[in-house]
Amino acid sequence: MSTQTEQEKVRGWLTGRLPGDWFEGEPELTIDRDEILIVGRIGAPEQADDVSAAERSAAEEGRVKQYREDTRERRIEIARELEHATRRKVAWGVRCGETTTIFTSLSAPVMTRLRQPERKVLDTLVDAGVARSRSDALGWCVKLVAQHSESWLSDLREAMTKVEDVRRAGPDTQQ
Repeated sequence: MSTQTEQEKVRGWLTGRLPGDWFEGEPELTIDRDEILIVGRIGAPEQADDVSAAERSAAEEGRVKQYREDTRERRIEIARELEHATRRKVAWGVRCGETTTIFTSLSAPVMTRLRQPERKVLDTLVDAGVARSRSDALGWCVKLVAQHSESWLSDLREAMTKVEDVRRAGPDTQQ
């Protein structure tokens, strides 16, 4: 989990480093122990109001592809600088209209020990064809929990931020 200070430092660095015409507004940052994900909004193609959803989606996908190709070299350069400064991988993505695309994202291995009842859950998902492997099944379970527990997880993240604020204000902090 990243601290508020880390988030502010990365946001400030990106404000100074990113070309001003790349995104509409500030990009959204998601930071964890391993990765910084930068997702910015780009302008959707202008289309008539009566175009089909399929045509609108295809136009947005085309705009995303154009943006990805046009900015590739600069994104790589900026990512390398930020990776060096933060010791985290950097991933990019964009929102265009209703389309959100993450270009590349780190897939980090996570070691866990599971007892037989938990392994049986994963094996059931594999046997049913929901997941290709226990690893995929575990990822599927994490996504499902996140989807159904978002308000609880949000409250937990907010509480962790408050704890970090109290730590920073403590008597042993260097000003």
